[in-house]
Amino acid sequence: MSARAQTAAAPPAGLADKVRFLARPDAFPERPERVETVETHMAWVFLTDRFAYKLKKPVRYDYLDFSTVEARRRDGLAEVRLNRRLAAGVYLGIVPLTWEDDPGGGTLALDGEGEVLDWLVQMRRLPSDRMLDRALAEGTATADDVLRAARLLAVFYRDAPPVAITPGEYRKRFRRDLEEIRRELSREEFRLPAGRVERVATALLTFVEDRGRLLDGRVTPVGAGRIVEAHGDLRPEHVCLTPEPVVIDCLEFNRGFRLLDPADELAFLSLECERLGAAWVGERFVAVYRSETGDRPPPELFRFYQGFRAALRAKLAAWHTRDDARRNGAEWLAEAADYLEWAERYIRG
Repeated sequence: MSARAQTAAAPPAGLADKVRFLARPDAFPERPERVETVETHMAWVFLTDRFAYKLKKPVRYDYLDFSTVEARRRDGLAEVRLNRRLAAGVYLGIVPLTWEDDPGGGTLALDGEGEVLDWLVQMRRLPSDRMLDRALAEGTATADDVLRAARLLAVFYRDAPPVAITPGEYRKRFRRDLEEIRRELSREEFRLPAGRVERVATALLTFVEDRGRLLDGRVTPVGAGRIVEAHGDLRPEHVCLTPEPVVIDCLEFNRGFRLLDPADELAFLSLECERLGAAWVGERFVAVYRSETGDRPPPELFRFYQGFRAALRAKLAAWHTRDDARRNGAEWLAEAADYLEWAERYIRG
């Protein structure tokens, strides 16, 4: 049976109407005692006792399009399919948010049979205290916990089919991204140290030109290199240290962002763990990957990837000052400056 809200005269089309409805415990068939609401950059998440429901915001950027109901439905299906690779029992499916006509004027319903107004991704709720970032902060992450999660990822990378990309295409991706990083972080509105921005961008671009053979070696022979369709956003807050570990929230909306060298993706995770004061975690993930796959990326390449990821995160943090009301601009700029400092540490070796 569908859960229903108060009556309304016409189908509410706005995001605020949907959020108000979904924040109500009686909106959900399981009738939870309470609903926690969490706003992210591109979605609203509603946490009940047993489940999490994600409602995507109707936004559009150069790299994604959630602007229509159909686009959000397609992306929801992709999110479920792709995340089941590393979290098979967590992603349950997509659920419609519908409008049900009745004599009183109509009601919103979750998983009803009326006109579909939107779609939500339904997930099994995970224990927040077992997410890697929190477990590290609270000192509850054990070596065995990390080992199990590292094995999950290593097997995933080992078994993923390689994606064909030429050395020229692979280098071009980094040149393009690094030129954008230099341009964006140099904007006066962000007030970042101009000298540091230039040093980081120049050093990383110089690596692409002078040490590019190390990048080439990750994609050759073409079609049998190391590039795979990976997770795309491998951060500690997406790794859950349950007895059977899972990794959630892959970057589903743009396949190009998921086509990565596993060493690049693990360099990102290592960066984030080191920022949390737990460099040993990233080291363990890399060691297990090497053991499981036999792949041993050169240390200088790994540091390049770390520096690149730190610079990219600095750019994204700076961009958030423009369009994320959840945190003030000063907080985002402080985060951008911190990532930029990490980038410089890595390029210095």
